[in-house]
Amino acid sequence: MTFYDDIYPFYPQQRTAFIISGRLLAIILVFLILAVSLLLILPGIRGRARVFWMFRILISLFIGVVIVALNFTNSWAEARMTTNATYKSFSNAVIQAEVGLHVGLYGINVTLRGNPIVQFNETINYNEMFSWHEIVEEEYEQALRKGLPNPILYILEKFTLSSPCGLIFQYRYSGRFASATLWTAFCCWIVANILFSLPVVLYAGYMTMATAACIFFSMASFSTIMNVPRCVFSLGEDSFVTEYSHSFWLALATGLLCTIIGISVVMLNFLMPEKIKAAFSVGLDSCEDEDQSCREGYLNSLFLSGETYLPLTPKVIPEHL
Repeated sequence: MTFYDDIYPFYPQQRTAFIISGRLLAIILVFLILAVSLLLILPGIRGRARVFWMFRILISLFIGVVIVALNFTNSWAEARMTTNATYKSFSNAVIQAEVGLHVGLYGINVTLRGNPIVQFNETINYNEMFSWHEIVEEEYEQALRKGLPNPILYILEKFTLSSPCGLIFQYRYSGRFASATLWTAFCCWIVANILFSLPVVLYAGYMTMATAACIFFSMASFSTIMNVPRCVFSLGEDSFVTEYSHSFWLALATGLLCTIIGISVVMLNFLMPEKIKAAFSVGLDSCEDEDQSCREGYLNSLFLSGETYLPLTPKVIPEHL
């Protein structure tokens, strides 16, 4: 039992840990609305082309939303462990909790979840975000004023300028370069979609491969954090190091998808240029459906010759009484 009887009057009330980032939620909603809007045109497309356009819209929007969302996720590299550690300052209370470190391009997320979640009559469920845009020392001082648990403060201290690990320099600059190349990939994706709507499918394939190249460059930029000496995070008797996580592997899968699409479009453009142009064109009216056949059309020869014949009708003059 502590001097304050496990009550810390100088600490603010604990905040509720957020479930999903507001930016990610906005990005997902925008692309969902865009997907629904584009899918509404499918009933106007006839035959087998409808299925092709559905896959084309969904795959293109999937690539776009992944590229944008990867800028704001905090799961490029992660580390977690379950350990026993002191809870807060001025207290000898030891808790059993799962500690997690989630690294993104714009900052880090530190999570602390009790096991069980309620210990010492308090709900232990923290999810704190620290951004590279702010001065880390100021965020660290604010965390001290809030009275955050010791495991969170220990991990955040490793990213300060005075830390001998020097993590802040490599993580910050690697994240900035990776984010810049991802936004370049997003621009290439927009240009590729515009070119797919024009009769220049070959250049659309090139821009799709350029999108993949930018994604791979962003991964290479972020991977430089593994070249620095690995900083070991020790809490209690346990320790952990960061490893690549979901966002990194999702970027790899998206880059490979763009590479496959780009190479396929370029190869098909050289092997069967007319068919590939017809497949990506909405202006060509095709009669290749098995259940439909082109009907004969009849032209009005009088309309084409420009001559019109109007019947002569006598003009009736009304008689006035």
